Amino acid sequence: MNVCYCFRHTSAPRNSTKQPRPYSEAEPPPSLQPALPGHMPEASADRTQLPQICLTLAAVHKTCQRRALTGETRKMWAPGTMFSEERWLENEKKCAVVRKPKPGRKRQELLAVALGVKVGVRGGFLWPPLKLFACSQISSLVRRAALTHNDNHFNYEKTHNFKVHTFRGPHWCEYCANFMWGLIAQGVRCSDCGLNVHKQCSKHVPNDCQPDLKRIKKVYCCDLTTLVKAHNTQRPMVVDICIREIEARGLKSEGLYRVSGFTEHIEDVKMAFDRDGEKADISANIYPDINIITGALKLYFRDLPIPVITYDTYPKFIEAAKISNADERLEAVHDVLMLLPPAHYETLRYLMIHLKNSTTNIQKTSIPENKNLGDCNFIPLGRVTLNEKDNLMNAENLGIVFGPTLMRSPEDSTLTTLHDMRYQKLIVQILIENEDVLF
Repeated sequence: MNVCYCFRHTSAPRNSTKQPRPYSEAEPPPSLQPALPGHMPEASADRTQLPQICLTLAAVHKTCQRRALTGETRKMWAPGTMFSEERWLENEKKCAVVRKPKPGRKRQELLAVALGVKVGVRGGFLWPPLKLFACSQISSLVRRAALTHNDNHFNYEKTHNFKVHTFRGPHWCEYCANFMWGLIAQGVRCSDCGLNVHKQCSKHVPNDCQPDLKRIKKVYCCDLTTLVKAHNTQRPMVVDICIREIEARGLKSEGLYRVSGFTEHIEDVKMAFDRDGEKADISANIYPDINIITGALKLYFRDLPIPVITYDTYPKFIEAAKISNADERLEAVHDVLMLLPPAHYETLRYLMIHLKNSTTNIQKTSIPENKNLGDCNFIPLGRVTLNEKDNLMNAENLGIVFGPTLMRSPEDSTLTTLHDMRYQKLIVQILIENEDVLF
């Protein structure tokens, strides 16, 4: 008896009377079984589905938003085939669905939902290009959902920090949902939140960057707005923790903020914040010298890539300080304060209240309408200059200390820095003395 073998099919003997093997409902016929991993469907089936697959890829972004990752997964034998809803329901009734606790099952179902396809009982595999695209869409949707559903989120606007990036494998733009063509430098990626878009699309992306904590490696030397948005706080944790510790045990220390602590110990505090974040321990048991804590706070302000008083507003503050009339100068300083980013404004306000010589009710403090600072509670602060007799630090001395710390000239020139030092001191002194009026 001669038996003929081919690549994908084994023919039966010519005169054989053997009946075809019946297929149970739990096992579909070969025509409905999913393709093996890494293999595409047969050419005959692929030609009929190409138009619908292309349409699905073009509208997959809208499909992802409409489905919104509800977690509901439906099953079918062929994940690469797009049938009507009635056909899906019919197959679901016929097929005995058995859930298998596989490690990658949940991820695969999420990918299937993002693409609008179904996964079969036998663990049908998504095609690699579709899988990569679904991963990018899921990350984008999760990021957008976090922005929408986080009720405690402080509405600080932050621009994306886009950098040219070379993607490995096929990638799609998360703004326009079009393919990124090219072999190198296909688009740009935000180094803070991981958003992948075309270089042209990056000009139209809104300022809704929500930094990912996994991408924030350090606390020091990190952009102020990036840090507060990543930790969802009003102010940087370093400012809150250090000021709380200083007011608890160091307000009467002579030369507060003027006397420096040991550099090695200040670096230890810096590494503790970078390593442990808000869980860093800077109590008196570990750092009994309060000058170490004040030095760590000043070092944080100096290490900011963009100072608390930003480079954009620096020239306007200097011009305001040159005004001879006191009332006009105060009004000019107030107008420039309104130009600060919300996170910088809130940090500067909190620091000035700490340095002010009176207790301030934050609820009565005038806050600009465009500064979304959330609910403020009564916090008794501002006792540094109140203890001037003990710590010998008045507003003028604090202005000398914090002037170069909070303000830096955008021009890297020594002559400009020396020339502006007296104006820097004057600006900080005005902010301290008129805190209740300016903020």
